Amino acid sequence: MTSNQSSTGRSIWAVVAGLIVVVGLALVGDVISQKTGLYPMDGSTATNGAFAIFLAYRLVFTVLGGYVTARLAPQNPVKHAVILGAIGTAGALAGVIAMAVKNMPGPAWYPWALVVTAIPCTWLGARIHKD
Repeated sequence: MTSNQSSTGRSIWAVVAGLIVVVGLALVGDVISQKTGLYPMDGSTATNGAFAIFLAYRLVFTVLGGYVTARLAPQNPVKHAVILGAIGTAGALAGVIAMAVKNMPGPAWYPWALVVTAIPCTWLGARIHKD
């Protein structure tokens, strides 16, 4: 394996690791929200306040994912974290589309907030690592 291939592999791993952190912690947060009754399991929609809490923990987890990605990046840590943020933006945009197409319950601001915060949060995580 050449040095360039090794660097590419480490770059991919850095982004994948950050994605695992963000998605994994979000899933844990969701399970806790369900177990504590914050997210209703009876088919009703959570309150705006609950969605604000969901957003808050996702923002923290996204910053942490950006930090992990930057920490593992072989070079250009901010660039790697922004790539993670772009992946998150695409995923959140898919959520916006799914919510609209499937007429899913919940406030429209929530998935849009995830769209607009993904890159700034991962960038912040990289800046925290760098500083």
